[in-house]
Amino acid sequence: MRERTELEERLGSLAHFESELEDATTLVELGETEGDADAEAEGLGQLRALKKEAERRQIEALLSGEADQNDTYIEVHAGAGGTESCDWARMLLRMYIRWAERQKFKVEIIEETPGEEAGIKSGTLLVKGHNAHGWAKTESGVHRLVRISPFDANARRHTSFASVWVYPVIDDRINIDVKESDCRIDTYRSSGAGGQHVNTTDSAVRITHMPTGIVVACQSERSQHKNRATAWNMLRARLYEREMEKREAAANATEAAKTDIGWGHQIRSYVLQPYQLVKDLRTGVTSGTPSDVLDGDLSSFMEAALAQKVHGGGPAEVEDVD
Repeated sequence: MRERTELEERLGSLAHFESELEDATTLVELGETEGDADAEAEGLGQLRALKKEAERRQIEALLSGEADQNDTYIEVHAGAGGTESCDWARMLLRMYIRWAERQKFKVEIIEETPGEEAGIKSGTLLVKGHNAHGWAKTESGVHRLVRISPFDANARRHTSFASVWVYPVIDDRINIDVKESDCRIDTYRSSGAGGQHVNTTDSAVRITHMPTGIVVACQSERSQHKNRATAWNMLRARLYEREMEKREAAANATEAAKTDIGWGHQIRSYVLQPYQLVKDLRTGVTSGTPSDVLDGDLSSFMEAALAQKVHGGGPAEVEDVD
């Protein structure tokens, strides 16, 4: 029923779009035939609006993966480099929170491990919304920052790295069987805010899947039981994403390097000094305003990466109505 409803909505939307396109084209033709400049201008205005709508639909059409419509987890881990990398990981976590808010998605901090001096060693977000995973999935990889370090008394330029993992929340349609005997479960005291209860009880839960080495953790709830349930859901989601990556690599060997998230696989560079530039190394998309990108303006990067992932190129272009 869910799939049927989605298909009915898409078909109905397409029929409405075709009707509006025919009406706008007819209006332009009438204006040209009768010399009515106002009617012609109105029709061209409608066609321009439809062009923008078509571009948006082209991107949405790329979100057709099995789990693209699901909610998603976004994990950020600081790389080597101590305080500088921990601060960069914190900046990335904030960037994704701001991106989710711009998209009107709901966002929760599931886990956050603070750095020794500043920033975070790791953090996990749960982003809830239609197509949340489809939009965010291309963000997995290594992100590189170049800036004058605020932690360096000599004001030298530093390069920092942090890795991002994006994997979908698994719903009832997808069955992932995990043997508890294959897992090690550790409990510990939460390191975040939350009052006396959080600081004096072992409510946080960490699960290690021994066959794969995958580690997930949750400390967002005061109840160890709730944190354990969330951690199990996160583990199933990570195992699902791992299997999807294997299938993708097997189907297209050239994609194998993209799915191997390691410190040698950078996807984007953020340069704050000596000049201002953000560049996606996969698509070539750039931005001269890093402050906007770090404030969650990621649409152009995500759209280009989605188009490349599906078509092997940049976003499809729509011919100008003029």
